[in-house]
Amino acid sequence: MLQQYKNILVPVDGSKEAELAFKKAVAVTKRNGKDAHLHLLHVVDTRAFQNISSYDTSMVDEVVATAKKKIEIYVDEAKEAGIENIEYSIEYGAPKTIIAKEKPAELKTDLIMIGATGLNAVERLLLGSVTEYVTRSANCDVLVVRTDLDNKQPQN
Repeated sequence: MLQQYKNILVPVDGSKEAELAFKKAVAVTKRNGKDAHLHLLHVVDTRAFQNISSYDTSMVDEVVATAKKKIEIYVDEAKEAGIENIEYSIEYGAPKTIIAKEKPAELKTDLIMIGATGLNAVERLLLGSVTEYVTRSANCDVLVVRTDLDNKQPQN
């Protein structure tokens, strides 16, 4: 029996891992039929700006504009692949809780497809991995994408 997913959430942050997750999410969405919805999510971690003494809204605006351009490219690619139900959002706050709890509850997400962490062991120890947190805390299925869809090679 195949699991049917109707509401698929893909966090994207501009990384290669997120791009791989997006590509696989398009394939999964297509397999789940016309009723399946794909939602792309970018979270601006505003805490990252708190330590900058010259913090102003123009920095956040620039980050959001860059994210929006990249997401719109993803939306176009998904539509070209035949995905009809695709939308995106840009949120502000702590990525871990927004990705694992808040947005999935709002969207009634039944699958989160997330790229494997790009952090090394020391960074994971000090900062914690968003991917690790999502896999432990989400109330829906989570698929961690580690390989390229085309050549099935693990990403370094």
